[in-house]
Amino acid sequence: MNDYLLSTLLGIIEGLTEFLPVSSTAHLRIAEALLHVDLASGYWKMYTIVIQLGAILCLPVYFRERILKLLSTLPKGERGDRTVLTHPLGLTAVAFVVTAVPAFLLTKLIGKHLEDLVIMGSALLIGGIVMWAVDALNAKSEAAGPSAPGGRIHTWSMEAMSLGQAVWIGACQILSAVFPGTSRSMSTIAGGQLVGMSRASALEFSFFLSIPTMVAATCYDLLKSLRGKGDNPIGVAQIDGHGWIVLAIGFVVSFIVAYGAVAWFMAWVRKRGFAPFAVYRIVVGAAVLFWAYNKQ
Repeated sequence: MNDYLLSTLLGIIEGLTEFLPVSSTAHLRIAEALLHVDLASGYWKMYTIVIQLGAILCLPVYFRERILKLLSTLPKGERGDRTVLTHPLGLTAVAFVVTAVPAFLLTKLIGKHLEDLVIMGSALLIGGIVMWAVDALNAKSEAAGPSAPGGRIHTWSMEAMSLGQAVWIGACQILSAVFPGTSRSMSTIAGGQLVGMSRASALEFSFFLSIPTMVAATCYDLLKSLRGKGDNPIGVAQIDGHGWIVLAIGFVVSFIVAYGAVAWFMAWVRKRGFAPFAVYRIVVGAAVLFWAYNKQ
């Protein structure tokens, strides 16, 4: 396949799956295996990091007005009852730290699992079941809305989140770092719902948390690769003009598609649940496990 067409296709896959609770890592690895991309190549490893960064950078653009509003309310929040630590941006920072420290310490373990199809398939399947169960558990309260007392949901916006919820969600996010296929968004959304957050508030916090988490992770991996460190590194001097064009295509396509996916997903969640994504995960997970065991 032509490299430019391949880059466009991979950029679309990354953009569509980065923020949906279906695991972009698993989908990229499956696509690369089906399209016979050389996963041992330092260039293609770096390419995967670059297009992921393209998807991540759509969030500050999409949420620019929301971010500016939150910044304007620091440190006391909209209702004047918050501190620097319990303000939504402070809670995002707390959850990021809870994830970042263990994930950094487990870097070698994470690297070993990144291309394991059995782990990916299992994580997709189990994560789908968990997501379906958690969403069904909260469905009645979601339908009743915030005006109905006594339901499972007691946090309908990021402004009402607690420090404990942020710590818990950050801890849940570690699972997605250790087990590819879990999906960072699935673990944080389901984690938020388990501790009484609505679908919309859990999703928004998941998006905000992904900005520092994924920017830090992708920039760290990219710098290691470009500086000639890590597994199969590639230096800037080794990339020719063709290689830079392929990278640029993937980056731009991923950014544009991810922006559209975020906008669509936010609108979808406000009206419907996560069940279709759970079913999709279960089907794909079962297919990946079948494929993996037949390859052995």
